Amino acid sequence: MRCRVRTLRLSIMPTFTREEIEHLGELAQIALTNDEITRLQGELNAVADAIAQVQEVAGEDVKPTANPVPLEAYLRPDVPATPLKQEEALSGAPKSESGMFVAPQILGE
Repeated sequence: MRCRVRTLRLSIMPTFTREEIEHLGELAQIALTNDEITRLQGELNAVADAIAQVQEVAGEDVKPTANPVPLEAYLRPDVPATPLKQEEALSGAPKSESGMFVAPQILGE
Protein backbone atom coordinates (compact mmCIF):
# COMPACT_ATOMS: atom_id res chain seq x y z
CA MET A 1 0.00 0.00 0.00
CA ARG A 2 1.36 3.41 -0.97
CA CYS A 3 1.48 6.24 1.55
CA ARG A 4 1.21 9.86 0.42
CA VAL A 5 2.26 12.82 2.51
CA ARG A 6 0.47 16.15 2.18
CA THR A 7 2.49 19.31 2.70
CA LEU A 8 0.94 22.70 3.32
CA ARG A 9 2.29 25.67 1.42
CA LEU A 10 1.62 29.30 2.21
CA SER A 11 0.42 30.22 -1.24
CA ILE A 12 -1.86 27.24 -1.93
CA MET A 13 -5.14 26.55 -0.11
CA PRO A 14 -4.99 22.85 0.66
CA THR A 15 -7.97 20.77 -0.38
CA PHE A 16 -8.41 17.16 0.60
CA THR A 17 -10.01 15.16 -2.16
CA ARG A 18 -12.52 12.40 -1.64
CA GLU A 19 -9.90 9.90 -2.81
CA GLU A 20 -7.41 11.14 -0.19
CA ILE A 21 -10.00 10.74 2.57
CA GLU A 22 -10.71 7.19 1.39
CA HIS A 23 -6.96 6.52 1.36
CA LEU A 24 -6.62 7.83 4.92
CA GLY A 25 -9.46 5.51 5.95
CA GLU A 26 -7.64 2.57 4.37
CA LEU A 27 -4.38 3.48 6.12
CA ALA A 28 -6.21 3.66 9.45
CA GLN A 29 -8.08 0.46 8.60
CA ILE A 30 -11.41 2.21 9.15
CA ALA A 31 -14.38 1.48 6.90
CA LEU A 32 -15.89 4.87 6.06
CA THR A 33 -19.39 5.37 4.70
CA ASN A 34 -20.07 7.91 1.95
CA ASP A 35 -21.59 10.28 4.53
CA GLU A 36 -18.53 9.97 6.78
CA ILE A 37 -16.17 10.64 3.86
CA THR A 38 -18.15 13.75 2.92
CA ARG A 39 -18.21 14.98 6.55
CA LEU A 40 -14.49 14.28 7.10
CA GLN A 41 -13.59 15.98 3.83
CA GLY A 42 -15.35 19.16 5.00
CA GLU A 43 -13.82 19.00 8.49
CA LEU A 44 -10.27 18.32 7.29
CA ASN A 45 -10.50 21.08 4.70
CA ALA A 46 -11.70 23.49 7.40
CA VAL A 47 -8.72 22.56 9.59
CA ALA A 48 -6.31 22.90 6.65
CA ASP A 49 -7.80 26.31 5.77
CA ALA A 50 -7.34 27.48 9.38
CA ILE A 51 -3.70 26.32 9.32
CA ALA A 52 -3.15 28.17 6.05
CA GLN A 53 -4.61 31.36 7.56
CA VAL A 54 -2.29 31.12 10.56
CA GLN A 55 0.68 30.54 8.27
CA GLU A 56 -0.19 33.67 6.29
CA VAL A 57 -0.25 35.79 9.46
CA ALA A 58 2.91 34.31 10.97
CA GLY A 59 5.59 36.11 8.98
CA GLU A 60 9.35 35.98 9.25
CA ASP A 61 9.30 38.48 12.13
CA VAL A 62 7.02 36.30 14.32
CA LYS A 63 8.85 33.77 16.48
CA PRO A 64 7.27 30.30 16.57
CA THR A 65 5.88 29.51 20.00
CA ALA A 66 3.77 26.84 21.62
CA ASN A 67 2.79 29.03 24.56
CA PRO A 68 2.10 32.76 24.24
CA VAL A 69 2.83 33.31 27.95
CA PRO A 70 6.42 32.76 29.04
CA LEU A 71 6.74 29.64 31.16
CA GLU A 72 8.58 31.64 33.82
CA ALA A 73 5.19 33.05 34.79
CA TYR A 74 4.19 29.60 36.08
CA LEU A 75 7.37 28.82 37.99
CA ARG A 76 8.00 29.58 41.62
CA PRO A 77 11.32 29.52 43.39
CA ASP A 78 12.24 26.15 44.85
CA VAL A 79 12.51 26.76 48.57
CA PRO A 80 13.53 23.82 50.72
CA ALA A 81 11.20 23.09 53.63
CA THR A 82 11.31 20.70 56.52
CA PRO A 83 9.32 17.60 55.55
CA LEU A 84 6.63 16.15 57.78
CA LYS A 85 7.60 13.40 60.16
CA GLN A 86 5.90 10.07 59.48
CA GLU A 87 3.64 10.44 62.53
CA GLU A 88 2.55 13.93 61.40
CA ALA A 89 1.73 12.70 57.90
CA LEU A 90 -0.33 9.79 59.25
CA SER A 91 -2.08 11.87 61.93
CA GLY A 92 -4.93 12.89 59.61
CA ALA A 93 -5.41 9.48 58.04
CA PRO A 94 -8.68 7.67 58.83
CA LYS A 95 -6.70 4.46 59.26
CA SER A 96 -3.01 3.57 59.31
CA GLU A 97 -1.03 0.43 60.02
CA SER A 98 2.71 -0.21 60.40
CA GLY A 99 3.53 3.37 59.44
CA MET A 100 1.45 3.29 56.21
CA PHE A 101 -1.92 4.62 55.07
CA VAL A 102 -4.63 1.95 54.90
CA ALA A 103 -7.12 2.33 52.06
CA PRO A 104 -9.93 0.08 50.86
CA GLN A 105 -8.98 -2.44 48.20
CA ILE A 106 -10.33 -1.41 44.81
CA LEU A 107 -8.89 -4.13 42.59
CA GLY A 108 -9.42 -7.88 42.71
CA GLU A 109 -7.12 -10.38 44.36
